[in-house]
Amino acid sequence: MNPDNTQNNEKPTTGPSNNRRPNNRPQNNNNKRPQPNASQSLSTGRSASRGAAIRAQKRNQDDANRAIKKYADASQKSHSRANVVAVSFDKLKVSFLGGLEDVGEKNMAVIEYKNEAIILDCGNSLGIDLPGVNYTINDASYLETIKHKIKAYVITHGHLDHIGGLRHIVPQYPAPIYGSRYTIGLVEKAFEDLLNDTGQKFKPQVVTAQVDSHEKQAIGSFSVEFVRVTHSLPDATAICIETPLGRIIATGDFRLDPEPLDKMPTDTTRLKELGDQGVLLLLSDSSYADVEGRVPTESTLQQSFFDIIGKASGRIFVAAFSSNMNRTQMIINAAVAAGRKVALDGRGMLSYSEIAVRQGILKIPKGTVMPIQQSGNIPADQLLVMCTGGQGEPNAALQRMSEGEHKYVNLSEGDTVVISSSPIPGNEISYDQLSNRLKKKGVHLFRHPTHEVDGCGPLHVSGHARRGELREMLHLVRPKFFIPVHAGTLRRSYHAELGVEEGMPRKNVMVPENGDCVFLTPDTIEYGGQVPHGSLLVDQSGSIVNNIVVKDRLMLAEEGLVAVVLTIDKRTGTLATSPDIISRGFIYMRDNEELMNAFRAELRRAVAQRFKRVDLDRFKQEIREHVAHFLFEQTQRSPIVIPVVNVIGGSRPAEQKPASNRQPKQGAPEAAQAPEVPKSPEEEAEEMQKRFQQMRAKLLNQDSRGD
Repeated sequence: MNPDNTQNNEKPTTGPSNNRRPNNRPQNNNNKRPQPNASQSLSTGRSASRGAAIRAQKRNQDDANRAIKKYADASQKSHSRANVVAVSFDKLKVSFLGGLEDVGEKNMAVIEYKNEAIILDCGNSLGIDLPGVNYTINDASYLETIKHKIKAYVITHGHLDHIGGLRHIVPQYPAPIYGSRYTIGLVEKAFEDLLNDTGQKFKPQVVTAQVDSHEKQAIGSFSVEFVRVTHSLPDATAICIETPLGRIIATGDFRLDPEPLDKMPTDTTRLKELGDQGVLLLLSDSSYADVEGRVPTESTLQQSFFDIIGKASGRIFVAAFSSNMNRTQMIINAAVAAGRKVALDGRGMLSYSEIAVRQGILKIPKGTVMPIQQSGNIPADQLLVMCTGGQGEPNAALQRMSEGEHKYVNLSEGDTVVISSSPIPGNEISYDQLSNRLKKKGVHLFRHPTHEVDGCGPLHVSGHARRGELREMLHLVRPKFFIPVHAGTLRRSYHAELGVEEGMPRKNVMVPENGDCVFLTPDTIEYGGQVPHGSLLVDQSGSIVNNIVVKDRLMLAEEGLVAVVLTIDKRTGTLATSPDIISRGFIYMRDNEELMNAFRAELRRAVAQRFKRVDLDRFKQEIREHVAHFLFEQTQRSPIVIPVVNVIGGSRPAEQKPASNRQPKQGAPEAAQAPEVPKSPEEEAEEMQKRFQQMRAKLLNQDSRGD
């Protein structure tokens, strides 16, 4: 086999892979190095010390460690904090396992008193920029230490950052799940998907709360009441938790919209009543604590959809958040008025809509909705497609349409695309990339951030309160103690300062971080240190991925891999064949013949010098270090190096043939056993080399994909 046949077929890429998120990680410019053609470096006489090569490898490892550190599990987190109190059995303990670091980040808190605990929300995080990782969930190690206390999971609403971890955690630590009707419908669907996706069968115990009747659910020494709030999906609630030491109100995600489409505004009357009775602690959403004013009422959007859909002449595609049933109802209303059929596309869109229709929340005239597979049979001026993907999410419906990879839709000039959302913080780049691809298709594009320039009315309102509404919530509830939650330290700090501005003593306002716990009495609040916390990474199959595996993927993505396959004659200590070199993501070998020739010569010299001096394990380690040094010296890059060493030509014990169980026929002469002729060392070496050539061919040909 010609060693050059191991060269890979690298292809230029035109954009991010369809199944990978765009790389939005902040880059460490201090570690960037020039990437000259490797063959040029041979002629420059560049020299690098072995220490420089080792430091380069260390930098690569440090970069990967920094990227993965944010998602460390509980065993990798430190659990110390200065100025903390000792654990007290008679105090109310609130521990934050997640939900404080970012927008939409795996919300989860534990509320404990003596030998009882309830878990408030149990979500996942979708905004993960790590190779092969779909989302993260909270590391539930702390629950292991209190599993005998767990009485219930109490869920504010059905978004994945509040329910997405249930299917992973509840089977390990089972307890009833409490929520509103629509929320419980989504929870039950999540466990149906668990069975379909993984084959794991688990039926959770669920309790549906009657929200508008202010029914209280007794859970041990706690009682729980669900209070209606307006958000961007049906049946969102604030939760009032009565404890032996006082009342806790967790707002969940909310806004104070007086005119939502479903005519179910936030129950401010009940919130004020609870405030009049006294509230010990308020946990309040901080997602837009950095934006003054109030969120516009949702009713302002309906006319915008009627105008666009009524005037468009070709096909219409509307991307909206799949859980926003009020928005879906508006778009269907406008489509029906314009005489259009509606096709729903996207797994989330179908799941949320199915539950909403079944519960009577979403009202669709008979014959309006059709499968996306049949959309090609409908005249262009009679079709509207509602789909997911307005944030540029990988593999979502509109994303695939913009890339020309949708199975049933091919966008063309004359189509109208409406993106009924603003970019979620962190999605700004993917949002703009999606918009650019859509304009290249020649479509008429309407987006909420540019609706005035696009010539239409507003297309989106947020589901999260701004500062004016946050002030109102503080005045309604009038808590003794206040902890802003969700959306990261900066926004929570703005919210905390808002509480102080509205008259709360600064000592009564706290801004904890994930893992922190606080202890409360009727008169005091204080930090109680940290509990075990962290993140577990989940892949597309729903399996947990070890952090070390993801760290290796990051290092491979940064510098690539080089494998050297060495066949060594044991007697002479030299190479029996030319070294085989496999490069993946490092350099294109056909463009670097001079480097490859020098590399092979260097390998021959290194083997001849080292093989007979050290044992095999030490030899592999020295070859790995030598190759890393050589490649760094020539290219200023430090790929992962994997040496594969096969030693041939050594003496082997004679192989014993198994004795035959077959008896010779009676009277028949026993067959003479021919003496076994020992093979010469040359024949033995040739036979071993043939076997190794077969093994090497399988190794080198097992993946013919380019980088």
